[in-house]
Amino acid sequence: MQATAYTYDPETRSGQVLLDDGTPVPFDTPAFDAGGLRLLRPGQRVRIETEGEGEALRITLITLQTL
Repeated sequence: MQATAYTYDPETRSGQVLLDDGTPVPFDTPAFDAGGLRLLRPGQRVRIETEGEGEALRITLITLQTL
């Protein structure tokens, strides 16, 4: 699934992405670390892997979207 980086805190390596419908979804340190990223800037397109649905939706992996 694709999304857009919305917020990112480099100290905690966590933040939020916006799904294409505008829904914000938070990600935590383990999801960020699993993708091997060093930095994330708001507005960057990202690829995410999730588990759960609705209120239980959780990001398990976040990486940069490449063509």
